[in-house]
Amino acid sequence: MKARHKVLGSLAGFALFALTGVAAASSHREAPAIGFDPAADNTDVWAWVNKGTHDKLNVVVAYNPLEEPSGGPNYNEFSDDVLYEIHVTRGNKSLEDFVTYQIEFSSNDYPYVDPANLSKPVGGGKEFFSQLSGRSQTYTLTRIQGGKRTVLGKGLKVAPVNIGPNTNAVVYGTKAYDDAFAKGFINDLGFKGSEGRIWAGPRDDGFYVDIGRIFDLANLLTGTARDGVAGYNCHAISLEIPTESLTPDGKPPKAGASDEQTVGVWASASRRKYSILRKSGKPESWGPWVQVSRLGLPLVNEALIGLQDKDKYNRTRPATDVKNFGAYFLNPVVVRDAEAVGIYKALGVPQSTVDALKSNRTDIIETINLANIPTPGAHKIGLDATGDVLRVDLGTDSGFPNGRPIPYGAKPNQEQADVTDVLLSVILAKGTLAVGDGVNSNDKDYLPEMPYLALPHEGFSGGHGKPAP
Repeated sequence: MKARHKVLGSLAGFALFALTGVAAASSHREAPAIGFDPAADNTDVWAWVNKGTHDKLNVVVAYNPLEEPSGGPNYNEFSDDVLYEIHVTRGNKSLEDFVTYQIEFSSNDYPYVDPANLSKPVGGGKEFFSQLSGRSQTYTLTRIQGGKRTVLGKGLKVAPVNIGPNTNAVVYGTKAYDDAFAKGFINDLGFKGSEGRIWAGPRDDGFYVDIGRIFDLANLLTGTARDGVAGYNCHAISLEIPTESLTPDGKPPKAGASDEQTVGVWASASRRKYSILRKSGKPESWGPWVQVSRLGLPLVNEALIGLQDKDKYNRTRPATDVKNFGAYFLNPVVVRDAEAVGIYKALGVPQSTVDALKSNRTDIIETINLANIPTPGAHKIGLDATGDVLRVDLGTDSGFPNGRPIPYGAKPNQEQADVTDVLLSVILAKGTLAVGDGVNSNDKDYLPEMPYLALPHEGFSGGHGKPAP
C-alpha cells in the first residue's frame, strides 16, 4: 500500500508538470505571453450561491500572481491601463454574456518635486515613499446588460497594500491592518445594497499547490510537500450579485436543478490595441480593447490546451471553445504522456482502459456541463453552449464543479474542494483514482464573508527574505 501511495503521488506530480508548462497554480503565468504581463494575468475565479437561501451569487476573481509582500517601494496594484471584466452567461443556448461587469481603475499622480528645491521640506519624505505621497487608487464599476451601460459605482476606493505598522499608523490612520480595516472598503451598490456589493484590493493568494517538487521533474517521491504559493499575495475583486437579477423571470431562483437558471461565470483582462512609449516614460494607449487573459474553470488552459495554443486561448472567448479547442477537451494529451513514461503500467491499469482514456472523452464535457451534478441527468447543456465557464446552478447549493465556493470547506484553511486534485482525477482517470499533489490547505484561513480571501501578507514582517545572520 505504501508503494502504491507513492506511485499515485508520482502520477499526480507528473500530470501537473506535464500540463502546466510555465504555470504555477490555478492560472498563474499559464501562457507564454501573459507571463510578461502580471497585472493583466487572471489567476483564479470562484463563484457560488449562498447555501440554503441562494439569494446571492458571490464571485471572487484574482489577478497579478505571486506578489511579494515586501516588494517595495513600488508595490503591486491594479493597472490603470487594463479593463477587468466579470462575465455571466445564462442558460443552455449560448455562452455570450447575459451581463458583463467592467471594472476600470484610476491612480492619482505622484506630486511634482522641483529638484532645485530639495533643501526645502516637502513633508514626510513625499519625494521617496509612494504611500506618503498620497498614492492611491479608485475604480468605476459598470454593468452592461441588453446593450445598456449602467454605472453602479464611481470613485470607489481600493484597499491599500499591507506595508507595515508605520504605514498603518502614519498613512492609513489605523493601529492595525486587520479584517475590520479591510471591511471598510466594501461598497454597497444601489439603494441599500439592492444591486449587491463590491470590494477590491490586495489579498492572500488563495490557491495552494506544490510548485517546487513539481518543477523538479515531478520529484514528489522525496522531500516534503510545500505550498509554493504560500506567503504571496494577489489583487482580488469580490462581487456580490442578487440572483433574482440573473433568473429568467426576475424572481428568486426556484429550488432544484435546471439549465435555464444555470449561469456561467468567467473573468478576463484586456488592453488597448495600440500603445506608444513616449520620452516621458509614460505610455499612451488607444484603440479598441483586446483581451489578453481569461479564466473560468481552474486549470483548463494548463491541463488541456497545448502550448502552441495557450496564447490564442487567452485571446478568445468561451463561445468559440468547441470550434477552436474541442479536440483538446476530447483527446487529453496528458493521458498519452502518462502512458509514455509508464505510469499507468506501474499502477497496473489495463491497456484497454488506458486506450479508452485517450480519446472521445465526452465525460470531460459532461463534467463541465454538470450533466450528472448534483444528480444523474440534472443538466442537458449541449455542445453549442460548452466552453471554459464556471457553471453555477442558482437553484442548488454550490459544490465544485457546480460553482467553486471559498466557504464550506472541511477546515477554515480549505476551500470547498481541492480543485487541482478533482480535475486531475477526472482528466487522468475519469475520477476512478484519487490523484493529489500533497498540498491540501491554504497557508491562511479563508473568511466566511466578503472579501472571502484572507488578509494580504504584510511587507514589514511577511516577506520571503531570511533573517540576517
